[in-house]
Amino acid sequence: MTAPVHFHVEHPDYNFTQPYEISEWIRSCCSEENVEIEQLDFIFCTDEHLLEININHLNHNYLTDVITFPYLEGKKIQGDIFISIDRVKDNAKELRIEWQDELCRVIIHGVLHLCGFKDKTVNEQALMREKEDNYLSLRSF
Repeated sequence: MTAPVHFHVEHPDYNFTQPYEISEWIRSCCSEENVEIEQLDFIFCTDEHLLEININHLNHNYLTDVITFPYLEGKKIQGDIFISIDRVKDNAKELRIEWQDELCRVIIHGVLHLCGFKDKTVNEQALMREKEDNYLSLRSF
């Protein structure tokens, strides 16, 4: 049986496409990390919604592109990954890249957090970016 990967759209101006392709890509990345997906829920939302979560749950009063809530970590992962579509689009514009590429980077960034990777130190950030780049290169969509 295939592990559930769900996508929920709570952003009024966003229409999520390619759920099957992205789910399979995520599963492949997790397999490379020797991690099994128990369940993943991605929630695509607005800046305002993610800011509210950031303030209420993490005591951070700033915009961010992704917040990951792990419910199960280790060799099996389960969690909610909230992604601000507004932030992703703005970041992509600033970086002068396709916004869908930035969305996939943020998606896999959240998954890598569930796999145990951190990004607080310079070394952790470098490893996270290396992993992101590697998995982005494996996409076939």
